[in-house]
Amino acid sequence: MKKVLAAAAALCMLISTSATAADVPERGYINSTASANKELSPDTVEISIAVVTSDNKSMQKATLENKELSDSLYNAMKSLITPANGDWVKTTDFSAQPVYTYSSNKRNFEKYEVSNRIIVHTKSLDKAGDIIDKAITLGATNIDNLNFTLSSYEAECDALLTSATQKTRYRADNIAKAAGTVITGVKSINGSCNTSGVSQRVMYNMMAKSEAADSAAAMGSTPIETGVIKLYANVNASYFVK
Repeated sequence: MKKVLAAAAALCMLISTSATAADVPERGYINSTASANKELSPDTVEISIAVVTSDNKSMQKATLENKELSDSLYNAMKSLITPANGDWVKTTDFSAQPVYTYSSNKRNFEKYEVSNRIIVHTKSLDKAGDIIDKAITLGATNIDNLNFTLSSYEAECDALLTSATQKTRYRADNIAKAAGTVITGVKSINGSCNTSGVSQRVMYNMMAKSEAADSAAAMGSTPIETGVIKLYANVNASYFVK
């Protein structure tokens, strides 16, 4: 008997809940999208520099040569930046390994190779060319790219998202007014911010040191154009109407 009563009570609750849900009218809403963008000059640059050395017989010799060149390069880079402004130099990758070639399904030892890569991060954009030239003259074998960034990215992004959100509300209000209704609340809001960053390839890879030094002396500092960073914000919003 108790089982029957419990089942009956559960059935009554289910019917009551279903009836209540059916009595609640679906709330109408308006979708609105907007975007905002801005072009800004970068204020920070990161330069990737590598020193690669090799020796046909000794890993130790290749490592020692790399250490000497890298230490000299590291100290020189530190002298060209301003730590008080947030500038820094750090090692991002180091490897030491044998290099093999393959011929007729055979692996043939070629050399031992050591690579040390550093990143120079600085707000002194006017020194980018000098940093590159100095690195080349001190034995850098690879300068991969320059990555220009904006230190105030978060603040600029927040401002653009605010502007785009205000646009979605303005447009939603106009749509609601045209439809003879008014906005009563927010259903959902999604926003995103991204950049069309600036990066440049430096046309230097495994140049002879004497040739690099002669080139730097003849042309002066490597010319660097920072360009602009384009910042984009997009907002999708849904507003309840009555």
